[in-house]
Parts: sequence; structure tokens; C-alpha cells
Amino acid sequence: MKAFYSDHFVLPLPVGHRFPMSKYRLLRDAVSAESNIELNEAPAATDTQILLAHSPRYLQSVIRGELTPKEQREIGFPWSLEMVERSRRSVGATLAACEAAGVDGISVNLAGGTHHAYRERGSGFCVFNDAAIAAKVLQKSSNPKASIAIIDLDVHQGDGTASIFQDDPTIFTLSLHGARNYPFNKQQSSLDVPLPDGCDDEPYLEALAAALAQVKARFEPQFVLYLAGADPHESDRLGRLKVTKSGMATRDLMVMQYAKSQRCPMAIMMAGGYSTDVNQIVEIHLQTVRLAAAQRKVI
Repeated sequence: MKAFYSDHFVLPLPVGHRFPMSKYRLLRDAVSAESNIELNEAPAATDTQILLAHSPRYLQSVIRGELTPKEQREIGFPWSLEMVERSRRSVGATLAACEAAGVDGISVNLAGGTHHAYRERGSGFCVFNDAAIAAKVLQKSSNPKASIAIIDLDVHQGDGTASIFQDDPTIFTLSLHGARNYPFNKQQSSLDVPLPDGCDDEPYLEALAAALAQVKARFEPQFVLYLAGADPHESDRLGRLKVTKSGMATRDLMVMQYAKSQRCPMAIMMAGGYSTDVNQIVEIHLQTVRLAAAQRKVI
């Protein structure tokens, strides 16, 4: 299986910044020891590709360093040329994973899942919305009406993605997220499943099974984009859920089985993870990557 990385394009952050940027390098180091995974450097997404999901004004503001202080605060990162390049590469990794999945059935971006970015603005540590861009690139390269399911299991609602595709029947957006968690002003996905604080394995997996059954009944995708956030895990300081590592593995396998049942390729993004112990985040992401690599033989 092919996996794509962008961690060596470093986004400089102030000392004490709460975003766990080191997890990406640590994850690539861990994946490099896996004999059945081929690591590839992410290409940079082009302006033309980014503009399929973002407005020209917003893209130019990012490129030229013209984001206002308020816009930078909403994103959560200070502007820098390195931020622009890293954001392009993170999107490019998802685009490359989609291309690889079209050949191999499944592929992984070791970062990505930047689902809080809207068409006109970034937010919540997300500059460009890689899943939204990837969906539009897939349609442009094959069929403008190609059906794509975005399965978002980050603990935070995929509000930016939901907003971008709110009037697009060709894209199905599923978001399984903490009801009382960020963002506090939710958008309307094709299917939203809000979960209570403290939700553990059994109700979480029951909710996911019911949600996937609904997606199956309502939509026939030709491609699946999966945001496999590590933040529903019980160790996550921002997640507020109590899903165990075993429960996270079952979650991943359920989504992979869903893609297999639909006979369509799947690209996976890592999305969020905010445990105080960065190694916990890496273990959850690595588990997802290993499960994906094992699935390549059967998808």
C-alpha cells in the first residue's frame, strides 16, 4: 500500500503551541518500519486544484500573506511561507492517495483531514479543505457527477466540508461527532450523528453501524474519503469521548468493510488527535494505517 507524507515541510509554531505537530514525523517514522507500506513524498496541490473548493480571494490571501489577524486566529496558526507550502503538500498528499487508491483500492495520507476549512476561510487548524478539494478533483478527472462519500469520524464535526457541499447531491457527507464539542455552530451534513460526552465503545459503534446503514440506503458512492480522526479515543484531551483503542480498530474496519461492500476505492486521512501523550496519537493513527494496508489485499 502507498502512503503519502508531508511532515518534512515544517510549519513553524510558537513555543507551547497546543497543536501536536510532531505526531506527523513520529507517524512516518513508525510507518517506515512496516514492510508492506511504500512511503512517498506528497506533491504540492496547485492553485487550480485548490480553487475547486476555495474562493479566489481566500486563496490569494493565504498565498500573499494577507490574512487578517482575526483570520489567522481563527485558523490557529500564524501565517508564514512555510504554512502555505505545508498546506499545499497536505492537500497534495490526499490527492496522491486518491490516485493511488484508484489503482490499488486503498491508500493513506499520513496527515490531512482538514475539515474545518470553508470555501471562504480557514478555521480550527485547517487552512485548505483537503477532502473537499479531493472530491472535486476526482469529479473533474472522471465525471462531474461522480458520487463520493466523505465519512468523517473525527470527534469534531466536519463543518467546513458540510458547508462546501451543502447543495451538492453528488457528495454525501457523514459526520459522527461530539454533540457538545467544537465547532459550537454546527453546519448541516448529509447525515449528522451527534454523540454525548463520555460515549464509549458500545454506543459509539452502534451509532456508526446505524449511520453506515443509512448511507448505504441513501447513496451509492464511486469513491470513499475517510477521515480517521484519533480524537474519539479515551486519552484525547479535547475529544470528550471514551472509545478504547480496540473500539477505534473496530471503527476503522467497519468503514473499510463499508467501502469494500460498495466496491469502491478509499483514501484515508488521519485528521485530529490531541492526547497529552503524542505517542498515544501515533499509536491510534498507526493502527489505522496497518489495518488499511492489510485490507489492500481484499478490497
